[in-house]
Amino acid sequence: MRRQLLPRDLGFEVLPGDESSLFKWFLASFLFGNHISQEVAAATWRVLVEVHGCDTPRKLCSFTHAQLVRMLGEGGYRRYDESTATRLSLLCRTLMDEYGGRIGGIAEAAETRDDFERRLLAFKGVGPVTSGIFMREAEPALFPARET
Repeated sequence: MRRQLLPRDLGFEVLPGDESSLFKWFLASFLFGNHISQEVAAATWRVLVEVHGCDTPRKLCSFTHAQLVRMLGEGGYRRYDESTATRLSLLCRTLMDEYGGRIGGIAEAAETRDDFERRLLAFKGVGPVTSGIFMREAEPALFPARET
């Protein structure tokens, strides 16, 4: 069994209070959570983030559906490009409209870690696999262990 790709494999670390790293990991988790190879998902993430600068919800939302489909294709993400482009647009729009364009905004709105996960799962296209991938690396940044 191959090891799952991590943020450091994509050239960053998920850090507490670092909205950029949280969004980049959320985007990567979204791509990794679909029925597509890790290699294609990582290549597509690089096209979106590194080539086209989609490193914030606002920037991602600035692209049209056709532009997103083209970017997904550049990364090799062709099988689900139309539906994925639609879900990416909805994802960034929901983040902008409901959480101030911030993953941290979801954490602030959530009463508990479980509530945070329920809110993640409410995003169209985010299921248990995507949520699990995201939380594996983001949970320590979002919910640091409290000293007792």
